[in-house]
Amino acid sequence: MSTNINLHDSWKSMLEEEFGKPYFISLKQFLLDEKTNGKKVYPPGSQIFAALDNTPFDNIKVVLLGQDPYHGEHQAHGMCFSVNDGIKFPPSLQNIFKELKTDCECSLPLSGNLTKWAQQGILLLNATLTVRANEAGSHQNKGWEIFTDTIIKSISDNKEHVVFILWGRFAQSKEPLINPSKHLILKAAHPSPFSAYNGFFGCKHFSKTNEYLESCGMEKINWQL
Repeated sequence: MSTNINLHDSWKSMLEEEFGKPYFISLKQFLLDEKTNGKKVYPPGSQIFAALDNTPFDNIKVVLLGQDPYHGEHQAHGMCFSVNDGIKFPPSLQNIFKELKTDCECSLPLSGNLTKWAQQGILLLNATLTVRANEAGSHQNKGWEIFTDTIIKSISDNKEHVVFILWGRFAQSKEPLINPSKHLILKAAHPSPFSAYNGFFGCKHFSKTNEYLESCGMEKINWQL
């Protein structure tokens, strides 16, 4: 992973200092060691920062927080809950689409690629940006969380009227980084099959997001993929 990342200027100016900090240098070395030791890491290096590449800081309207990239082959491409075209929908994504259909009457998409959302100003940010193949959580506590916490707090501090969507306990643990007087925080259970029936289904976060954006004079999200 190179620190000469091709990021939008608005992210470069905000994150440049992070790339030189000891924790990030250590993180880079960890990822290099994974490669040296023959470990397969997802997503591919060119897609690690895809969430930032697809959603410039200036365009952010919504932040959707995830925990880890998918750890199956060809699934992860750098945005939380999103999978590459042609990949079977993981269970959580299936449940997201079910809620979307109920809430906004969106038809089931043919692809689980959420790039269209990202391009409308939805930052699809995982707390950990890489993972070892077939080992969920394998790159947690290596430094990524410091980096992504910085992103969350910077958005909260430097923008107004952003919708933060926090599904599940892990995402909700980031709530202290967000100023509730400036932003809308939506919380519900995680869309995983283990918890979706405990408050995810029926949360109506998609329509609530659009109601808030409209009330702030901003363009709604077209959730249909």
